[in-house]
Formats: sequence, structure tokens, C-alpha cells
Amino acid sequence: MQVLDRVVSFLDSYWPRMSRLATMFMAAVVATSMIFWFSTVTKAEGDGVLDTYTNPVGDIAQIGDPFVMKHEGEYYLYATSLPSRGFYVWHSLDLINWDLKGKALDCLWEGNWWGGQDFWAPEVIYYEGRFYMTYSARDGDDHLKIALAASDDPLGPFINVKAPYFDRGASFIDAHIFVDDDGTPYMFYVKDCSENVIDGKHVSQIYVQQMSEDLLELQGEPILAVEPSQPWELRSGDWLWNEGPFVLIHDGVYYLMYSANFYGSSDYAIGYATASSPLGPWIKYEGNPILAKDLDIGVSGPGHNSVTRSPDGTELLVVYHTHTYPEHPSGNRTVNLDRLFLEDGILKVKGPTRSPQPAPSK
Repeated sequence: MQVLDRVVSFLDSYWPRMSRLATMFMAAVVATSMIFWFSTVTKAEGDGVLDTYTNPVGDIAQIGDPFVMKHEGEYYLYATSLPSRGFYVWHSLDLINWDLKGKALDCLWEGNWWGGQDFWAPEVIYYEGRFYMTYSARDGDDHLKIALAASDDPLGPFINVKAPYFDRGASFIDAHIFVDDDGTPYMFYVKDCSENVIDGKHVSQIYVQQMSEDLLELQGEPILAVEPSQPWELRSGDWLWNEGPFVLIHDGVYYLMYSANFYGSSDYAIGYATASSPLGPWIKYEGNPILAKDLDIGVSGPGHNSVTRSPDGTELLVVYHTHTYPEHPSGNRTVNLDRLFLEDGILKVKGPTRSPQPAPSK
């Protein structure tokens, strides 16, 4: 009806002498044609007819820390999106067009009455027949803590199975579960700089521990994987970050991707380290960062990434956020997608991009 009303108003102004009946008839014809055209375009996009895309994708803003999980040929995106109480989830068939499906987790749901605010960085894996979400939130003692929730459906509802996951009297965020080729699970997580002060500087460090087979416990002692050390990571003065871990393996080499600098700065960027074991030792790539700002094309603060595969499984895609308003970096961020590839053992990103790119292979 809104389309029809607008067409009637236009015709009334353009042909004021036309009879009202003729105006209504012509308006109905034009409106029907417009609705058919829009529905055809939408269907074409949803069916993956379009062969290119342009960042940012999905018309998704006011988010951060996008994590994409591929399951049975479909994609699910979770992000920092409802920071006062939980997380939204989006669904896609092509990584380009995303539909908001509602809440994946809400702290007000029965069984989830934990965490008062600062719900950050959800990640979901499919493990032993269930979907498991890690996330962080602020507990009643004002420390940020990691939690583990589970669901039988990737859309949720995710219900806490262990919240907090551990309590060490400090703040921890950005949990990432990596399951090795032999089935052994590991948790990478961040000791947050808000409370971690080293030599007078606030420092975020990434740690790793093996997990129990049921994911409910950490085993052994925390092992420091990486901390701010390279010149590009030290641009934030007395507050320094290595955060947002994501791990992948190729030809026996483990790649730990991470973000450095302040998320609200244009200097937020992505680097990586390598190791021969998930427990390290980890050595940072000397060519870091591999994805950084390009203000000339409007890209500010690319970071906190996840990695997934194209629909046909032949391509790796890195999913990351950038500032919605590059001239005013803030927590308002959008979802971006670019190609990730390995060349002579070196991890590279074809990006950041703002020009049309080939759609992921189907």
C-alpha cells in the first residue's frame, strides 16, 4: 500500500488534470510493475544469480567481531550485536546476502541468568552433534568472563552450560575453540588489558590451553601464545592489544590470526603467527599486518576476523569488521568479506576491498 500511495501522489502532481479513476488505475499498474521488479531482483540476489559483491556485505551495521560458521552448506553469522543482553544471529546461503533471524542468546532466557552487560564476541562451533557458543560478558563482580552455551540448532536458543567458564579474579574475553585434525579441542582466549597491567602498560595477551573432550574443562596451565610486540601493534600508547584469535591449520602448520591496536581506531588491523603445535611456541609473521586500513577507499579499522570456506569449498574467505563511518571510528561497524589464501606458506588477504569482487565460488 505504501508503494501505491506514493505512485498516486506522484501521478497527481505530474498530471493534475487526469481523472481520479484514471490516476488510480495507472498507479496500480505502475505499483504492480515495481513490486514485481523488486521481488525479481531480491529473488535473483537470494538465489545467488549476481556474480559480484561489494563490501560491506549484508546491510549489517551496529555490530562488531563477526564470526561465520558454515554448516551443511549454509552460513550463520554471530556478532557483538546486543551488548546489554546477548547476541543476534544472521543466516545466508552465499555469504553475501544475510537475513536477521533473531536472538541466538539472551541473558533473560531461563537458564541464562548470567552476565549483566558487555556481551561480546560470540563464536559457534559444531562439535559432537551439538552447537557450542563461547562469548564473554561482565559478571556481577565487574570482571569480564568467558561463558559456554549450547544449542541443538545453529539459530539457537543457546543456553548456558558453564557460565562463567572460569574465574581467575581478572577479565578474560574473546574465547576461540579450535579443534585439531586429531579431534583434540583447544581454547584460545584473551587476558584483557582493562585489568592486565605490565610494567605500567595495559596489555591484552592471547593464551591457549587444551580442553577436555566434553569442552567443560581446561587442562594444564595457561600458555602465553602472543602479546603486543611488533612496531605496528604499539600505536595505542599505554594500552596495547593482541585479541580476537582465530586458528587454522594447513600442511601441518598452525596459523593464529589476531587483531592489534584499539578497535575504535583506524589503526586496528590483523596479523598472524605460526607454530608447529596449537600450544606453540608461536612466531609472528615479520610482514604483519596482513590486513590494514586504507582510508583512500574508506576502510578504517579492519579487524577481529573469522575464516570460512566458499559454498563449493575451494576458497578461503576472511570475514571481518570495519568502521561504518571511517571519518568517525567507533563501535559502529559493518561486515566485510575478502579472499584469504596461502602462497609459499605465507598467509595473504586480497583486500581490503571496496570495489566489486567475484562472488564466492559455488
